[in-house]
Amino acid sequence: MRGVNWVGDAVMTVPALRELRRLFPRARLTLATRPWAEGIFAGADFIDDFLVTKDSSGKPAALFREAREWRARRFDLAVLFPNSFAPALVAALARVPARVGYATQGRAPLLTHRVGVPAWRGHRHEVFYYLHLVAELERRLCGSTSIESREPDTALRVTGARLREAEALLLESGARPGRPLVAVCPGSTNSRAKRWPPERFAAVADMLAERTGAEIVLVGAAEESDISAEVARHMRARPVVLTGKTDLAQTAAVLKASDLLVTNDTGPAHVAAAVGCPVVVIFGPTNPFTTRPFSDTAEVVRRPPDCAPCMLRDCPIDHRCMTAVTPEEVFERAAHALELRQKVEVAR
Repeated sequence: MRGVNWVGDAVMTVPALRELRRLFPRARLTLATRPWAEGIFAGADFIDDFLVTKDSSGKPAALFREAREWRARRFDLAVLFPNSFAPALVAALARVPARVGYATQGRAPLLTHRVGVPAWRGHRHEVFYYLHLVAELERRLCGSTSIESREPDTALRVTGARLREAEALLLESGARPGRPLVAVCPGSTNSRAKRWPPERFAAVADMLAERTGAEIVLVGAAEESDISAEVARHMRARPVVLTGKTDLAQTAAVLKASDLLVTNDTGPAHVAAAVGCPVVVIFGPTNPFTTRPFSDTAEVVRRPPDCAPCMLRDCPIDHRCMTAVTPEEVFERAAHALELRQKVEVAR
């Protein structure tokens, strides 16, 4: 299986990966993917092995090296979740006998089993796009499929040991016990246009700290450290700053320990939903209908202008899709989600 290239997309492939395990219960399922994906799928019972691709440059030398690694594994089947040309080329160069993928970007001749892009793409959640690929594979193998009649399961497991390590890390970093824990992810590694202004994140974090007694923890990748630092500078309360200090597996465990995540449309939004943490996610240039976290406890806040969703990584005008969202409305949604979470905890 060739995995996708972004954290959020990887979470959205989870139901499809589960269906592959059901379809091939005795096969050895290897996920060829980026190094960070091992953190997301740590302990997953639907993956047996990882083949980590460290060079994502797409240069010929890197592609041939990846193909040699695939060939050494002697794979019988390659299921290609990305739409791009390179993964299909790698599978063909590796001489994998059966190669299944969407017939996109001129790669159809490299596939042995071509699947057409469904007409409904763009009108249904991306979870179903990845599931459709596996459903078509089952249909061709078995004559029928029941995959798309079942509710997709995006849940990811965090072990008790990992959760205890995250709780210890939070305490060591200054988190005060006995308070609601709210994670805030103000960055976005692949799009500046998806970033809500840092001073607004700071305002929401202060409101949560002052009005609900929440402990605020800033999370994100190392390349987002400058954004977290800017949020912290604007805050009156003292946040716990873990941005750049945890790998993805640790971040997932921190989110599992949290009562709420407030975030842009970014990978941790999907990870939080998958580990059972409620999410309030601010959408601007992207389409929440197709890429929102796939969870009943994920709340989307947006004020779309006529130009949204544009899907651009940099706004060419005044970023109105994000600046139209106010700290007060995000706080109201966050406070409500936090209240519901606490009621659930009391009921347990």
